[in-house]
Amino acid sequence: MYRVLLSIDGSEDRTRQAVSAVTNLPKASTEISVTILNVFEEFEAVDDSGGNVKSSDLFEDYEPPTSVELAQDLLGRSDIEWTFRKEHGDPAETILTVAEDIDADAIVMAPGSRSPVGKVLFGSVTQGVLLDADQPVIVA
Repeated sequence: MYRVLLSIDGSEDRTRQAVSAVTNLPKASTEISVTILNVFEEFEAVDDSGGNVKSSDLFEDYEPPTSVELAQDLLGRSDIEWTFRKEHGDPAETILTVAEDIDADAIVMAPGSRSPVGKVLFGSVTQGVLLDADQPVIVA
């Protein structure tokens, strides 16, 4: 079984692009299993009363974006086996850690939209994954 880590953020357009990259892989419906990953990014902020708010305090109640359900639905329509993980942390580091945890054969992600000049560059998350991944990264 070919194991794919599919990193999903809140964008439904990018989700469709990334899922399409998965479904277009050879023998996708019979020999691929997908782990859908959504990362709740770490942050610290100050609330209205002046108190500190940490993302780790909010993670348990975090509801993944609807783009995750979209990915699950699209993969299901293509008869591709999937599981879901939500994680908390630095997105690039978390993607790489989960890829290692599941022994992923490939990582699939779709970077944010860019201007014509910006298309030469990737976002920091995509770039971090591309530079440090031990497996192929498919950028949809």
